[in-house]
Amino acid sequence: MQTDIQKIVSVSGYSGLYKYLSQARHGIIVESIKDGKRMCIPALAKVSSLADITVYTENGDDLMLKEILIKIREKTGGEKAVSHKAASEELMAYFSEIVPGYSRDKVFPHHVKKMIEWYNILQENDLLDFTEDKPEEQGEDKEDKENTES
Repeated sequence: MQTDIQKIVSVSGYSGLYKYLSQARHGIIVESIKDGKRMCIPALAKVSSLADITVYTENGDDLMLKEILIKIREKTGGEKAVSHKAASEELMAYFSEIVPGYSRDKVFPHHVKKMIEWYNILQENDLLDFTEDKPEEQGEDKEDKENTES
């Protein structure tokens, strides 16, 4: 089953990951990925979709979290990654194998810890098969459509 990473969210002040379910009057309704419990997150809470999270790189381009999760999945063969409770040095060494060009000035051990924890939560719940973005029409196909419409 494919996962829509747009609907997987992290909520500041709450541990774990959640599936966005619905809009509520004073916030949003989410479901915990770990235990399936539903709750209403207040509108003032900081909610981040995993699809919107990026990691700074040395070359100035941000790397999408989705791409990092895919790289971890490839490195582990779809198995669990190193524990997010490992020593900071171990986590940073592991992360530098996955994303060698990450910005060492802007990416800190607590960021890496969260990404590894999120990967392991998604892996445990078989949610690492992300839906692909809809491909844009290629130039040739678009020209063919225009020519047939004339």
